[in-house]
Amino acid sequence: MEEAIEEFGNRLKRGGVGLFYYAGHGVQVSGVNYLLPVGARINKESDVRFQAVDAGRVLAEMENANNGLNIVILDACRDNPFGKTFRSASRGLAIVSSAPVGTFISYSTGAGQVARDGTERNSPYTSALLQYMQEPGVPITNVFIKVRQKLRKETGQVPWELSSLEGEFYFRPGLARESATTVPLLPSPVRETTEVAMGSRPSISGASEIGRDGRFIAYDNGTVLDTKTNLMWAAKDNGSDINWSNAKSYCENYRGGGYADWRMPTPDELAGLYDTSKTYQSDCRYLLNSKWDTHLTELIHLTCPCLWASETLGSNAANFYFNEGKRMWHPQTDVYYYLRVLPVRSVY
Repeated sequence: MEEAIEEFGNRLKRGGVGLFYYAGHGVQVSGVNYLLPVGARINKESDVRFQAVDAGRVLAEMENANNGLNIVILDACRDNPFGKTFRSASRGLAIVSSAPVGTFISYSTGAGQVARDGTERNSPYTSALLQYMQEPGVPITNVFIKVRQKLRKETGQVPWELSSLEGEFYFRPGLARESATTVPLLPSPVRETTEVAMGSRPSISGASEIGRDGRFIAYDNGTVLDTKTNLMWAAKDNGSDINWSNAKSYCENYRGGGYADWRMPTPDELAGLYDTSKTYQSDCRYLLNSKWDTHLTELIHLTCPCLWASETLGSNAANFYFNEGKRMWHPQTDVYYYLRVLPVRSVY
């Protein structure tokens, strides 16, 4: 379980929204929440520290990843299964007093309370969550408000949340079916709804739309929004040969559109742009003075079809070739393979 959490943290470093969901036994000992792995052999209170996993480890991995937005769902507030043999154990889980910025934590019930297991495949809490998180256009806070209302009415159980979010997040973007219940979070630079697919313009602070190409919308602030993935791309690459370390720094210091949360894209994010139905010639010339065909929307201009990606393997780093759709590896110090970088940011 510890290895799985560590691997989860490593994947978060590549970017994206992190979601950690745990259903099972959780115990609070001396104010610390522990998650019990399947097969844990606990005979006395001191065994918990060595046989169970401190829930704070999950938050630590998220903080180290610095990926922007993370969601933790703990359906683990069951009563202590070891009874009175634990002198320092308390009923239910403790509510964490702080979490990294950009974190949303949901407990299936309040501090010191016990959650119901129910008689179905999922607990009443998880069943309600699965129902409401699939509704389009409902902000994350409203999803959990609906879950709380349903559970309090049906079981008396009252879930709790802790949030340090600084923008909006939707499990399913789209138009809310119950607009009267929508309570928006702090304004986000981009608010994605199904209006994009219908031909309306999403709200981009201080920017005007200048072009469309299928799911892509270009703005006059030098950004291009991919409405399928909710990723915002720079409208052009850095424009010259660059090694991996400088490419990473370039992305992190990029301030296109007035945003400060740009980063280097993952290999999968770059591959998601590759489209053989689109073709234009990049500026850089290769052998015999010939130009390379580049396969992606013309709203994003590459001066060379080879881009660095965030994933590393030893001294090598990943890159993606938009002329052939290939993923490759090059030494991070390389600058002579006509490699460029294209900043990206996630839109919540």
